[in-house]
Amino acid sequence: MRKNILMLVVLAIFAIGCKSKKTYTDSLRTKNVLSERNKSANKSARENTDASIPEDVGTFVRFKIESVSEYIETFSEIAQIEMKAYGIPASITLAQGLLESGYGQGELALKTNNHFGIKCHKGWEGDYDFHDDDEKGECFRKYNHPMYSFRDHSIFLTTRSRYDFLFDYKSTDYKNWAQGLKKAGYATDKKYPQKLIYLIEKHQLYKFDGKGSNTSYDNAVVMTDSDAVHIVKKGDTLYSLSRRYYLSVDELMRMNNLKDAGLSIGQKLTVKSIQINK
Repeated sequence: MRKNILMLVVLAIFAIGCKSKKTYTDSLRTKNVLSERNKSANKSARENTDASIPEDVGTFVRFKIESVSEYIETFSEIAQIEMKAYGIPASITLAQGLLESGYGQGELALKTNNHFGIKCHKGWEGDYDFHDDDEKGECFRKYNHPMYSFRDHSIFLTTRSRYDFLFDYKSTDYKNWAQGLKKAGYATDKKYPQKLIYLIEKHQLYKFDGKGSNTSYDNAVVMTDSDAVHIVKKGDTLYSLSRRYYLSVDELMRMNNLKDAGLSIGQKLTVKSIQINK
């Protein structure tokens, strides 16, 4: 009798163990399926648009942005290109860029063109510099042009599984995206979502989520020192050229020793930046 009771206890424990193992296995399988589904969605989003980007020619371009509005004017099209290619709302990209870089004028942004505060992390093989952040002398990624920082931001969010759930939200749902970035651990600031939402709503960045840009990186040219001259044509203005070459008007004037905004047809201007065909 005692043997029978012992056998029943053993069988009961075995059954519970099997059930527990099955539940864990099913849960793990479900989690893996969802993860693969999200990765597949991310891959599809990236493949819907030609995401090719100009080759880095190795020349560091220092940007001089005077205001938040100028930052938005300068980088809104790049944010839209990245949205079409990777599915990240342009409003979120712009808001993070504004916040993390101090609208392009923060110390880190000025010396590294790193607009998103992305640290080196294990496996980073690109250029880098050191900057005091949460700790003294932390390693941050460095780019020759902010364009490459925007692209690396897209890759960063779409290749780390902790951000997978963000892509279940619509590209117009900037509030959930903002909350999700904090939840996934992008920043330690408890008010990070509120700050992003504030910037998006104050500057109406959400308007860039609802329309696609006809601009693309196709045939874009990154200027080198030997190929950094623009010949002024009819209709060119300092403002239109600043938009075309992703430089501020003040920077163009400084680079060319201009005392006023007047241009002459045939005039040669130095433009050491990127030209994106429109």
